[in-house]
Amino acid sequence: MLSIFDIFQTFIVGLMIVIPFIVIYKRAGFNPAWAALVFFPGFGLLLIFLHLALFPWPNQKGRREI
Repeated sequence: MLSIFDIFQTFIVGLMIVIPFIVIYKRAGFNPAWAALVFFPGFGLLLIFLHLALFPWPNQKGRREI
């Protein structure tokens, strides 16, 4: 059975992962709600990395690519 300490520890670790991704999504021009994908067990981080790597970033429109 989970104790209050275990739940609190899980919450803190989750925030340590989600907050940087929220900042990354804001700077990239995406909706920061995409950072909630982190909480999908197993493949959440993979989905985030694929989304950031393969989708065109909205804040880069109008710039020429090299």
